Amino acid sequence: MKGARPIKIVSTGKYLPKRISSNDLENKLSIPNGWCERYSGVKYRHHVTTETNGLMGAKAAEQALKKANFKLNDIDFLISASGSYDYPIPNQGSVIKSLMKEGNQTDLAAIHIDSTCLSFVAAFEIAAKILDGNKMKNILIVSSEISSKALNENNWETATLFGDGAAAVILQYDESGSSNFIKGAQKTYSKGMEYAMIKGGGNAFWIKDHPFEKELHSFDMKGKKLLRMAKKKIPEFMEWFYKDLSIELTDADIIIPHQASKTGLMIFEELFNFKQGQVKGTLEKYGNCIAASIPLTLHDFIESGEIKRGDLCMLCGTSAGFSVGGILITY
Repeated sequence: MKGARPIKIVSTGKYLPKRISSNDLENKLSIPNGWCERYSGVKYRHHVTTETNGLMGAKAAEQALKKANFKLNDIDFLISASGSYDYPIPNQGSVIKSLMKEGNQTDLAAIHIDSTCLSFVAAFEIAAKILDGNKMKNILIVSSEISSKALNENNWETATLFGDGAAAVILQYDESGSSNFIKGAQKTYSKGMEYAMIKGGGNAFWIKDHPFEKELHSFDMKGKKLLRMAKKKIPEFMEWFYKDLSIELTDADIIIPHQASKTGLMIFEELFNFKQGQVKGTLEKYGNCIAASIPLTLHDFIESGEIKRGDLCMLCGTSAGFSVGGILITY
């Protein structure tokens, strides 16, 4: 397609901490049995015990390097892409790199991109546009998310929905094959900025002035408002995204939406005339893993063989802010 760039996904990797069943979580939080799957659609999720974002990201990245038969010094740029992090400073990319086996022996640049749930999508688009086959040949993107620490156990909607995990993808400039980055875009609709927030911890509610309070420092979302906004804005975005292309969203072989929620995914599929099996998901086994949801799902379906070379893939979703975004690639 016009404007496509020869960008190839070389390999992927993932790391998951301890698995928590919905039954275990229901017993722990005194939630009626069966509530989790009925309302959140999540059967299992993974929660950290001793792991950090950096450790999980490093393990996922090292798996991707091993599968590609790469060393870290084969990578020209490392991008951390997530909405959670270990420290306000330094940036999470440098933390992940420092925990990799060869991290201290290489001096490649490491940065962090945060567009919450769309961080991986945003990082992929940026990486695809700076890969040139000369200065930039290989870029490693790592999405490592810990949501479990910022959940309010009294809020069943969020406490049962989210999980922790990490995924990594190596992108390469490669003119020899059929893999391509076709298009990427994101729009932010600021009316929904306050619909999904953790208010405490930043400079607006600094910890010295606002000591820890469960409500202030836990994730809070206005679920109904988010769903109404998504139902309106996703079709508008997709029409705009595809208007200069010769295809439509439903022409993609594989569609991987952000694993936002059971209801959110149902609304997404109701908005378009998708074929059976066209939309892929992992919400039931991982929950919503913020930015790691899309690359975790991508990894699993590449590993299973359901995503094959030459497949046209759309990775898309929404994020806090409120944003809608997506990338269109040929795997």
